This record gives sequence, C-alpha cells and structure tokens, in this order.
Amino acid sequence: MKLIWLGHGSFRLEIADKVILLDPFLTGNPMFPADRRAEAIAGATHIFVTHGHGDHLADVVPVAKELGIPVFGMVELMKWVADQGGVETTGFNKGGTVDIGGVKVTMVHATHSSASDGPNGPVYMGSESGFIIEGEGHSIYFSGDTDVMADMKIFHDLHKPDIGILCAGGHYTMDMRRAAYAAKTFFDFKTLVPMHYRTFPLLEQSADLLKAELPGVDVIEPEVLEAIAL
Repeated sequence: MKLIWLGHGSFRLEIADKVILLDPFLTGNPMFPADRRAEAIAGATHIFVTHGHGDHLADVVPVAKELGIPVFGMVELMKWVADQGGVETTGFNKGGTVDIGGVKVTMVHATHSSASDGPNGPVYMGSESGFIIEGEGHSIYFSGDTDVMADMKIFHDLHKPDIGILCAGGHYTMDMRRAAYAAKTFFDFKTLVPMHYRTFPLLEQSADLLKAELPGVDVIEPEVLEAIAL
C-alpha cells in the first residue's frame, strides 16, 4: 500500500488494486508541480471528496471526466458534481459504507463547513465529512477538514484505525497541538501523516510539535509526490 501526498489536503492512495484520489486539489495548489499532473492521476480508479471547498473540490470534475472514473461523497455534494455533466457519482452519508471491491470506505463526521462560490453567493454543498478506509489489513482515518471531536472515540472503537491522516495546519482546521491531543486522547495510531499544512504562510509549517507530543507514533512528514509505503 502506498500513500502519496499531492500537497495541502490531497492524496493518492494505492490500496489493494485500487488507486483512490482523496480531495484532489491540483490546479492552483501552490505545493503541487503542475507539470506532474499526469503522474499524479495516472491509473486512478475512484475519487472521494470530503466537502465542497475549492481547495478540496477543484479538480474533482475535470479529473473524473478525463479518466472516466466515479466520484463518491456527501449526497448533496454529489448532486452538484453530477449536475456538471458527464460524471458518475455515488452519494452517501455519515455512517454509510461503500465497498469498491476489497476496499471499504465509511463516511464519518467532521466539524467544519462546506460551501462553494456561486453567482449569487455561497452554494450549500452538504455537510462536511471524513472517511475510514479499510483494506489490505489496515484501517485508515482520513480526517478531512475538522477540529477535535469527541466523535473520534467512536471512530476508534468501531474501526480501530492504525493509520491517521490528520489535518493539522490551524486557522481553518485543528493545529498541531490539537491534532496531537486528538491522536493521544482518542486513537492508537501506529503511523500518523499530517496534512493541510505548509500550503500557505498562515498555516503551520512544521510537524515538530506533533512528533514531540507523540513519541510512540511514527509521525511522517510527507513530501509532495514521494510515496510513503504503509
């Protein structure tokens, strides 16, 4: 299994025989090298989207159309994606699980917001979410954009994720201190990958605090387009 950071909150996950793009934000992403777009999306089989902000949704429709692959996410958000035309979508909701053939993805709660710009102001995109992805003997918690929540204990109790991919940049989401608190209080991760940081100056630039707070966890600071073997 390989996890590849595409910068910000976007990832490519190679698991079982699937290649999942999580919140693909390539166009306009200051961390992503535009000349490596083809490499980033090559062979992708599915797209999963946590919410409707542009820095998570930007390339969903173009990539789905280009590759002819399905998109999964919150019901209302998937209606918006389907309305763009030419994209197969599956809408589901929190607590629901989809099986994409050897990989199960459960939508879980997040606490954030979810809207996109429209001609007459913000357009509601359904509730924000995270995902538990289970396959190859691993359980992965992909937080999406969120703050700390007591719900995280439920995620641990029901799914026991051994790998965490947590937003930790602050300002728009929980920061390193709060992400460390979440990991220590609610989870028993073996591996933790921070995300949604370093992209812009107002976000946290280092995961040193996260590492210091979690001495028993393998905290891996990702580098764009460098594969992490899990």
